[in-house]
Amino acid sequence: MDRNASPTRSGTDGKLRGSGNGLALVVIASCQLMVVLDITIVNIALPHIQTALDFSTESLSWVVNAYTLTFGGLLLLGGRTGDILGRKRVFISGVLLFGLASLLGGFAHDSGQLMAARALQGVGGAIASPTALALITTTFREGPKRNRAFGVFAAVSAGGGAIGLVAGGVLVEWLDWRWVLFVNVPIAVVIALLASKVLRESARHPGHFDVAGALLSTVGMVTLVYGFIRAAQEGWRDPLTLGSFGIAVVLLTLFIVNERRSAQPITPLHMFADRNRAGTYGIMLMLACAIFGMFFFLTLFVQNVLDFSPLQAGFAFLPVSVLVAVGAATASQLLPRFGPKPFMVGGALSSAIGLAWLTRTDIHSTYLGSLLGPILFFALGMGLQFVSLTLMALSNVPDRESGAASGLLNTTQQVGGSLGLSILVTVFGTASRNEARTQVPAFLATADPEQRAVFLRTGQLPDPWGDVVLTAGVSSAFTAAAAFTLVGALIALTVIQVRPSDLERLQGNHTPTAVK
Repeated sequence: MDRNASPTRSGTDGKLRGSGNGLALVVIASCQLMVVLDITIVNIALPHIQTALDFSTESLSWVVNAYTLTFGGLLLLGGRTGDILGRKRVFISGVLLFGLASLLGGFAHDSGQLMAARALQGVGGAIASPTALALITTTFREGPKRNRAFGVFAAVSAGGGAIGLVAGGVLVEWLDWRWVLFVNVPIAVVIALLASKVLRESARHPGHFDVAGALLSTVGMVTLVYGFIRAAQEGWRDPLTLGSFGIAVVLLTLFIVNERRSAQPITPLHMFADRNRAGTYGIMLMLACAIFGMFFFLTLFVQNVLDFSPLQAGFAFLPVSVLVAVGAATASQLLPRFGPKPFMVGGALSSAIGLAWLTRTDIHSTYLGSLLGPILFFALGMGLQFVSLTLMALSNVPDRESGAASGLLNTTQQVGGSLGLSILVTVFGTASRNEARTQVPAFLATADPEQRAVFLRTGQLPDPWGDVVLTAGVSSAFTAAAAFTLVGALIALTVIQVRPSDLERLQGNHTPTAVK
């Protein structure tokens, strides 16, 4: 008998709440869609947010990073909270907090208010998301049903970004950029109401919260990312840039020391003893670095260079969702036969090909002739990888640690995204400045007095010179993103080892891990 089941949940109600319940999966996947979608639904509104709230191109990335950093930094604490207090109640609390923060962000009137609301959204997402993934492990038995459930979850995680761009385009085009935040409010309320009816509460596991670990990891990552963004703006020799890197190293070192000494750490370091799980986290880190950069810079490119409207830009990414779903469905069906390694390696290489192809973009590029092909390669690779990575990361994990394991996987994704985006913004800024040294004299040589005056006042080059500078930076960022995915492929090729017990578990023939 399932030790997490309550005696009162038998009979008809047990059928509703029992293992394999489709409505429960809808609720769980909807929550994940909401928190993942929120990253890119805001991306499509970035040019409008930049104008409305006076962000620079480099500082604009903080609209994304304010969310992803708190999300990634607190995911471990959120997963642990679900293990200790019960996943259902923690899941509902996180969803409602996310909705409240979205409401506050929609009413923001300056950059500080918006970033504070985005950070609070990250807290809500960090509470809800790892709990949602852990609920799958306690709702579905190991084997084909859990594989399919993870396939749905992975497809939503990978394809939700593209759906967010479409939704964001519709909302910005027809309403206002603020609605990319307001839209979360009714969705969160519906998810919370359904969750209270269709999800069953998990058993509580005694323990305490590693608040020190959560704070050290979060603040350490914030200062590290700030260092990269500061470098993009002020250069690598800037004292504040160097100081940020130094503080980050100290805090993250203290975090590791704290986790080694803590009786109940927020990051159980023994999880890295399994080479497959450790390799999985490394691959996810590299993939996330590439994903966030691809969406961020390609969104800017299609709107600023190709002059797409927000709605057109959103629909330009719709094929991503289709190919991600195809990749995820293919992987979830074939995993029991071939194991995860072929899909990790093949998916990473497919994504690398797409990103390498995108480096060829210039001011003469078109969507159909230059962007669609590489986008499809990248999306297929995402779908193949996400299912494999999710299954491997949570394979053979005791129930009492499934929340922590889920949080750790999500953390590598979100922190990898924030760190990767900050690195790519640095690459973008350096390449743009270098190209500007060529374009500014070319512009000044032909500019009339009025154009010169505008340039001196704003520091912004008009088209086509400005487009050339932007494109040079974007192309360099894609080069770095392709390198991330190649590192992921190398990790998958050299570290991942598929054991007979792994295939048995994927086929549902392995004895479930005992709950201790």
